[in-house]
This record gives sequence, C-alpha cells and structure tokens, in this order.
Amino acid sequence: MGLSKELIEKIKTFQENEITEYHIYSQLAKSEKSEKNSKILMEIAEDELGHYNDWKEYSKTEVEPNRIKIWLFYWISKLFGITFGIKLMERGEESAQDNYAQFSGKIDEVDSIIEDENDHEDKLIELLDEKHLRYVGSIVLGLNDALVELTGALAGLTLALQRTQLIALSGLITGIAAALSMGASEYLSTKEEETARHPVRASIYTGGAYIITVFILILPYLLFTNYYFCLALTLLFAVAIIAFFNYYISVVKDESFKGRFLEMTVVSLGVAIISFGIGYLIRHFMAVEV
Repeated sequence: MGLSKELIEKIKTFQENEITEYHIYSQLAKSEKSEKNSKILMEIAEDELGHYNDWKEYSKTEVEPNRIKIWLFYWISKLFGITFGIKLMERGEESAQDNYAQFSGKIDEVDSIIEDENDHEDKLIELLDEKHLRYVGSIVLGLNDALVELTGALAGLTLALQRTQLIALSGLITGIAAALSMGASEYLSTKEEETARHPVRASIYTGGAYIITVFILILPYLLFTNYYFCLALTLLFAVAIIAFFNYYISVVKDESFKGRFLEMTVVSLGVAIISFGIGYLIRHFMAVEV
C-alpha cells in the first residue's frame, strides 16, 4: 500500500510516542512496589511496544524514543504519584487517537490500536489504589480551611497591625493552633467512620496540608516590609495553591478543573476582602495604634 510522504512522517511521530510510552511504563513497572500495579503497567508497556511495531511495518524505519519525555513523566509519577503521572500522559493519548482515525480504512491495524488505547483507560482505573489518594478528602479539608481562614486572618491583621513581623507572628500562632485543632478533629471524625482510612494518617494529612499552606501564605511577611505588597503576594500564592491542587485533583479524579478552581478562589478571596474591611473598621473605630 502506497502512503504519501506526509502520512509516513505522521506514522513516525506515532512510533515515537508509542516507543516513548513503552519506556515510561516499563520503568514505572520496574520501580512499582505493588505487584498488581507493576503487572498492569508492564502489560500496557507491551501493548505500546506492539503498536510501535505495527506502525514500523508501514514506515520501515526505527524511531528513537523521546528521552526528555521519559525522564519528565517518570519523575512526575514518582513525585506526585503514579496515578497523576500516568493520567496526565494518557490525556495526550486522547489526541493521538483522533490522529489515528485519519488512517482508518488505509491501514488495517488502526481500529485495533484505537481499541487498545481505549482499553488502557479501564486498566489504569485499577491503579487508583495509591494510599495517599485515600486521603485526598483529608488534604482538601486542611487546604480549604487554611486558605479560607488564613487569607482572611492575614488580610484583617494587615490593616489592623500594619507591621509585617507582628502580622507574621500572629498568623503563625493562629495557623499552627488551627492546624493542630483540624488534625485532632479529623482524627476523631475518621475514627468514627467505617473506612479503610487510618485515623492517625488522616489527621496528619489534614494538619500537614494546613501547616504547609500556612507557611507558604505567611512567607511574604517574613521576607518583605511593605505590608500591602505582602498581602498581594499572599493572595497570589493562595490562588496558585488553589490552581495547582485543583489541577491535580482534576487529573487523578477525572473531575472538572474550572468549577472547583473558581469556587475555591471566590470563597478565599471573598473572605480576605471582608476581613480586610473588618480590620479597617476595627483600627478606625477603636483607634488602636501598634
């Protein structure tokens, strides 16, 4: 079957994607501690290698993998969890399937390759048994509370105190106390549930997410002296945290990013604006000078 030079070049691109993903899945399979997950990853890797060989029948050319992509997705998976790394990579395969469709009727194997790619999604669902994903709810609880409470507290303290060191000190005391309280509440709440989640682990995830968020939001007040600039940076950091975490959740849970992001952003910034106004009123009517 004669194929145009343009189609041959596209086939080489498909080959590069398939052989690259073969190496990514293979490396992850070798490093995965769970025997079940490792077996699934290796099975998918073999599928990708098979697809590579199918395309090679038409290009008659060996294609090298993308080493940068292998390194990147391997370490994304190791740092942020295998589910996140793989699902992020699989999102790219969705567009690949659309590109494959243009070869339907010209190459016999195309339909079976597309079917295999779709089957990957079902197999990958079984990989969702990562321990930390069981505690996403606890992380969300700690993160949400820290963002709403501390952005509000720092906005109010900024106008009431107008001294960055005092604001940072007050924010740290408030934040750490709230984190301990949240962790204890999550421990008691989880203990009452009939769930696979461990109460101590749940409390650590909640308190840990809260404390990390506290330190990120307070950091500008420890580095700079202009309290308005510090507040602006804090709000910017809050939006960045919301964006990152909601993108992570949207990938691993296949949920909408935009809705969750907008909701959390509006709530956090709304509370900050109200608290800023309260700080102004308290300073003005109580005539407090620090």
